[in-house]
Amino acid sequence: MPHRPLFAHAALATSLLTIGLGGAAHAQNLPGEGVSVQPLKSSLAEEAFQTLLVARALEKLGYDVQPMKDLEPATEHLAIANGDATFMATHWNLLHADFYKNSGGDTKLYRKGVYSGNAAQGYLIDRKTAARYQITNLAQLKGPQLAKLFDTDGDGKADLTGCNPGWGCELAIERHLKAYQLDSAITHRQGSYAALIADTIARFKQGQPVLYYTWTPYWVSAVLRPGTDVVWLEVPDSPTTAAQDDTRLPNGKNYGFKVNQQHIVANKAFADQNPVAARLFEVMQLPVADINAQNLRMSRGENKASDVARHTDGWIRAHQKTFDGWITQALAAAQ
Repeated sequence: MPHRPLFAHAALATSLLTIGLGGAAHAQNLPGEGVSVQPLKSSLAEEAFQTLLVARALEKLGYDVQPMKDLEPATEHLAIANGDATFMATHWNLLHADFYKNSGGDTKLYRKGVYSGNAAQGYLIDRKTAARYQITNLAQLKGPQLAKLFDTDGDGKADLTGCNPGWGCELAIERHLKAYQLDSAITHRQGSYAALIADTIARFKQGQPVLYYTWTPYWVSAVLRPGTDVVWLEVPDSPTTAAQDDTRLPNGKNYGFKVNQQHIVANKAFADQNPVAARLFEVMQLPVADINAQNLRMSRGENKASDVARHTDGWIRAHQKTFDGWITQALAAAQ
């Protein structure tokens, strides 16, 4: 990908700051002119919104942003580290920690600031079944009588709507099932999460017990509402694997996963050569609630690329002061 060298003169930086954000600037005065940017996201369609928002900000700075491409997280990190792509907006720390490290870590990748904080994940069941059978902990499903409550295929084992291969969360789930000796009691159902969770929601609406993994920000928790429709399951306090070290939350609950932060991760060489873009990546912040709200609209049928673009542009208009603030802070890095 082409890279732009660092600005050599403070005068140029000063002129950028005096441009104003109303569109009076000529393209040749913008720091991103002539620099091509390749965004990545996973196969999860709901990651398009936060990725496109970053792209819109880069475009405002003059960058030539290409249509986003889909790769799974491990490959995303490698492609960015190798310079085959520029950034991703949905790096989960700690879930993707190994992907980051194995792709070269801070030597090859740039990660500063928190794009979206307080990302939770874990296992849930429907509230009715939880109350009737006093189920509060995943390990209780070792009991065959409880496990078969969640059996959807007649084999006597609980069926857990799980995580797509390659996302990273599937590895944590498998470690939990092994550590808590639940392999023989629970089947980790994998494939297309969108299709599996749609089936799970349909079962819930029919009044049947459901067991599933999910995360926030994501639309599922706006449909199956924790505390109202479903409840989080805790995990045993004494794991036999490091997969669940220090996962107890400040409220005393232990759902088996640490609270994550989502970051924008970019190619290190690109960030070094484009301090304005690097600063943008650092200062952008998007509330989890806003991602959930947009994802819910997608789940209700507004899921075409044109819909996501409309949602993104609508968010910018509704938060214009915030968006313009990001641009101002980014341009200041030209100094």
